[in-house]
Amino acid sequence: MAADGPRFGRVQEFLKQIVFGGNDGIVTTFAIVAGFAGARSEGAAEIGALAVLVFGLANLFADGVSMGLGEFLSLRSQHDLYRMRHRETLRAIAQDTPAARARLSELFRKRGLNSSDAQAASAILARHPQVMAEMMMAYAHGLSHPRDQRPAANGLFTLFAFLVFGAIPLVPYFLWPATPATFQLSLLATFSALVALGVLRWHATGDAPARSILETVLVGGLCAAVAYLVGMWVGG
Repeated sequence: MAADGPRFGRVQEFLKQIVFGGNDGIVTTFAIVAGFAGARSEGAAEIGALAVLVFGLANLFADGVSMGLGEFLSLRSQHDLYRMRHRETLRAIAQDTPAARARLSELFRKRGLNSSDAQAASAILARHPQVMAEMMMAYAHGLSHPRDQRPAANGLFTLFAFLVFGAIPLVPYFLWPATPATFQLSLLATFSALVALGVLRWHATGDAPARSILETVLVGGLCAAVAYLVGMWVGG
């Protein structure tokens, strides 16, 4: 099912932030739940749902803010790196335009253009140094212009996805005492959240639904299983 409609435009634009933030949020809070459930010591069992909620919410908000700010700083760094490399490339083009044309022509040939077409294309682009610099950076260094990347918006979407999806494993502990049955409900809620994240990914990308959903569930489930086993090992 392709996501061509405008209602999926914002999801597609921020898909990376939603998937990463949502998956990490789910795993972060379920790790707290699984750690307490996996621990077999009497002291851990007596702490109960309050401890799960306190530690779970503390980790949820602390890690969510950390991820959001990390996304913001990462994109700001990408912008700064691109601007620096762009200035250097423009300077190199201005200092030795024939060499820059030859370099770009070579890059075009490596991408399938014949020699005459590559030379013609590089000659045209040499009259537009800004575009030529962008083309050389993209082909030579894999750096695309980050004009569509908004650090503040990406950071907020990462934080929002982290909080929304990450709160789901904690919901049963808001409603019932910490019992094995509550953990089973949290496990079911975690699985449902991972499935929902996979469905969202499927709608946004148009990939095969089985692949989108199964990959999301398997990756998140693997992380959750590790958290549970560590809880068992530490708690004895």
